[in-house]
Amino acid sequence: MLIHANQSALVLIDLQQKLLPALHQHEAVLAHSVRMAAIAGLLGLPVIGTEQMPDKLGPNHPEVRRLCDKTLSKAHFDACADGLPAALPGAVKQIVIGGCEAHICLLQTALSLIARGYQVFVLLDCCSSRSALDRDAAFERLRQAGAIGVTVEMVAYEWLRDSRHPLFRDILKLVK
Repeated sequence: MLIHANQSALVLIDLQQKLLPALHQHEAVLAHSVRMAAIAGLLGLPVIGTEQMPDKLGPNHPEVRRLCDKTLSKAHFDACADGLPAALPGAVKQIVIGGCEAHICLLQTALSLIARGYQVFVLLDCCSSRSALDRDAAFERLRQAGAIGVTVEMVAYEWLRDSRHPLFRDILKLVK
């Protein structure tokens, strides 16, 4: 199953500045997430961020926040319960998702999106939890539920499809 740019949106879950330092490999997760959001933005795809109780936990990291077309404030762990589906354009059928914590907010949001009929692609290099065990358990549960594990490079090249794409060189600079 290929990921199609004209059917995709990128959703970044709770990459909040106050939360990131407590997460496993948070610097790499942030760098990959920013790279993915920049690629999606270049291609004109919707980029939606979520923030868990930003009045208490603060906003998303500034690099993430500036790359999001919309940022959804939420209290539920499942962003769908706080309006994520309404924030997605009607043509979107595939959700590329990353963020934290993988075993809580990302997991519940992804499961809810699957239940609503979306194809969900989990960015393995853009997800974290406080422990690697929790993150890996979330990945296993998501696989069992029908989500597909992907990486930033996989998604970028599937969205491009062809080395003759007019943005290939620009995106290649972000991938390398």
